[in-house]
Amino acid sequence: MSRTEAVSYLTRKNKVGLGLAAFLGLADTSNFFMIPQGNSDTPGPPVAVLIADGVLGVITVAAVVYAWRLTSRTASRVVAGARILSVITALPALFVTGVPAWVVAVVALFVVVSVVVIGLVLSRPAPEPVAA
Repeated sequence: MSRTEAVSYLTRKNKVGLGLAAFLGLADTSNFFMIPQGNSDTPGPPVAVLIADGVLGVITVAAVVYAWRLTSRTASRVVAGARILSVITALPALFVTGVPAWVVAVVALFVVVSVVVIGLVLSRPAPEPVAA
């Protein structure tokens, strides 16, 4: 009698979560293009936060591809972890004074969508159908 590992399949919830995570990851990678040049005193997030979010976006996209292709639970957890860190870097915009209202609204929407994505990505995948 041999012991085999059960193969899991992605559910529709997992696929929707991974698709939304890929979109958020691609949006985060756009931060690389928003880094101010030189010593400018333009308002906005610090350069370190822009770079960190860009890196987290690249990690998210790579982990989404890996999770989708190989149904890897570890890759799904990496996606969730990268999204959690991305949310943490966005939270100060909700509490700092002087941030425009539209930015606060966008950040709040980003946080809500990210929480939904994390829940969808980490939902239990469907077990392999049992052959009769």
